Amino acid sequence: MSRSWPCARLALTLVASLLAAPMLGSPSSAEDYPSHAIRIIVPFGAGGPGDLAARLLGNVLQADFGQPIVVENHTGAGGVIGTEEAAKSPPDGYTLLLISNTQTANETLMPQRKYQLMRDLAPVAPINSADLVMVVHPSVPAKTLAEFIALAKSEPGQLNYASAGVGTPYHMAGELFKAMAGIDLQHVPYRNSGDARSGVIGGQVQMMIDAVTTMAPNIAAKQVRALATTGKTRSSVLPDVPTANEAGVGGYEATIWLGLMAPAGTPKPIIDKLNGAVNAAVKRPDIVKLWADQGAVAVSMSPQEFDKFLRADIVKWAGVVKKFDKSQ
Repeated sequence: MSRSWPCARLALTLVASLLAAPMLGSPSSAEDYPSHAIRIIVPFGAGGPGDLAARLLGNVLQADFGQPIVVENHTGAGGVIGTEEAAKSPPDGYTLLLISNTQTANETLMPQRKYQLMRDLAPVAPINSADLVMVVHPSVPAKTLAEFIALAKSEPGQLNYASAGVGTPYHMAGELFKAMAGIDLQHVPYRNSGDARSGVIGGQVQMMIDAVTTMAPNIAAKQVRALATTGKTRSSVLPDVPTANEAGVGGYEATIWLGLMAPAGTPKPIIDKLNGAVNAAVKRPDIVKLWADQGAVAVSMSPQEFDKFLRADIVKWAGVVKKFDKSQ
């Protein structure tokens, strides 16, 4: 027994060393991160603001990190499918989620979700924000927002508007507009913003509230008619289009913002490294100018600041949901 005890103790020491060894190279240290490809799940369709921002940011991060950044579109259920996929992914820094105010609105709109945003995902960084623009198909006999509101009041429930799905910024902006203008429009949810855009361009729906960044070219091509933008001030991309506030819906404001989250439990050093890389990317002069030319503004925050922003946005949209629920 006296001879076997040192051997047993040595064996236990070796086992403990082997168990501890993987921790030395674990992702809790950001020094060697990333060592392979990172995927960004975009829970929205290809060609929309979120998809375009994720691909642009992915190209920058790929060059900075020296590892592939793979953008995957997991669409459906107003962003819930892709968000759930990200929430259940390993918290190792190799899965990121592109988010917008869709997810903060869904916290109230979709109580049957299998995830909770602030419980199952961790804030990484915001990306940008942009105003929206209300457009109608050229066949609609309304040249101004006031004329459209009058038309809707004369034909309650007969006009419809497109969105990229329940809970998306386009849907929320549409419902807020209905409530504040005192009109009845039928909501037509599409699977993604590209399909919704095609719906209003093709005349299947009369109106859509879309991101300035993606709808401006269609306005220039006269495929749709712009009635109003949704920011506090006029868009630099559409300077001749009045804001909704100027056009008669006092106090109306709606935007779309984008950001990144990671599965909850992702090590803080990795979150911090990603935050620094994203903030550096969105501050690049060429990216700032590119987005400004499209009507978007780059946004940077720390993970802690972004956390506070998300929690406040959840509260904000909960109030909006209650407001338009009462108007139904």
